Amino acid sequence: MVFILFFLCAVVTVICAIKLSTYADALSEKTALGGMMVGTVLLAGATSLPEVTTSISAIMLDNPDIAIGNVLGSNMFNLLILASFDLYFRKKQIFKGASGEHFYTASIGFLLAVTTLLALSLKLNFTFLGIGIDTLLIITIYAVGMFVLTNLSKKEQIINVDPVEEEEKSKLNSSAISLKRAVYGFIIAAIVILVTGTFLTITGDRIAVITGLGSSFVGSFLIAATTSLPEAIAVLIAIQLRNYNLAIGSILGSNLFNMVILVGTDVLYQQGGVLSFVSPVNQITAAAVSVLSVIILYSLLRKNYHSATTYTFPSVLLIIIYFVSSYLIFVH
Repeated sequence: MVFILFFLCAVVTVICAIKLSTYADALSEKTALGGMMVGTVLLAGATSLPEVTTSISAIMLDNPDIAIGNVLGSNMFNLLILASFDLYFRKKQIFKGASGEHFYTASIGFLLAVTTLLALSLKLNFTFLGIGIDTLLIITIYAVGMFVLTNLSKKEQIINVDPVEEEEKSKLNSSAISLKRAVYGFIIAAIVILVTGTFLTITGDRIAVITGLGSSFVGSFLIAATTSLPEAIAVLIAIQLRNYNLAIGSILGSNLFNMVILVGTDVLYQQGGVLSFVSPVNQITAAAVSVLSVIILYSLLRKNYHSATTYTFPSVLLIIIYFVSSYLIFVH
């Protein structure tokens, strides 16, 4: 029964993610925010709601390994999603026309991943007002990074816009959605995803017990992959709508938002700094996120490649590192 409920929650999450992506695309068209900011802030926050409820529920169940493993594992899986779609839609070369602002978003993500890795390795259980110093540092980096990113978005414009693609995109059904409908639809879909995330955690915790796989692996792999389904659907729909900045922004922004969840879990965890009370296996996940972030940074920076094969090399490398890291997490 627990496996069936887990599957049903995953299906509902996917359906709502499709709606979220469509409404977010409509919002990016009908407001002054644009695909980059809608993807990085609005869509990323909404698609990260399952991670929010999953991690909070895990803390309530006194299972910090699922809480932290879910966040870091989701970030790993999110980057796998981006690389996989880049490989599948290699002829579209989604990184080629990406806004330069995505590089700054990815840089913030890399810095947060490295900070988390150091915190997990050093395990300095120092707290201030019941919150770990390490997670306070994480939220500070996030706040400063988002402040800088917001200012940059006001000064820079989206680059490499193809007028033909924009004309084709305007013919898609998202343009027929009114602004009011997009706002209300987005909110309703986000609320449903919030609810299903809670059930995913509860059933995932039971699966960890039944299968004996362990909370760290279940959190970093099974639940992380499931709670990342909204991001996967969001990217797919955005690419089909030819809104590549929305696709990239939703993944990179989601990874930033996920790191803020660590702070929320630390606030709720009463035994001390939460990063000091989890399994060392999470260090592998944090290290993997750091390495994968470097590959994404390279993909955003490079401009010249001689063929489709050389273009896809970073994505292929990212996918390989992801599965090697997942194997190491499973073994440990």
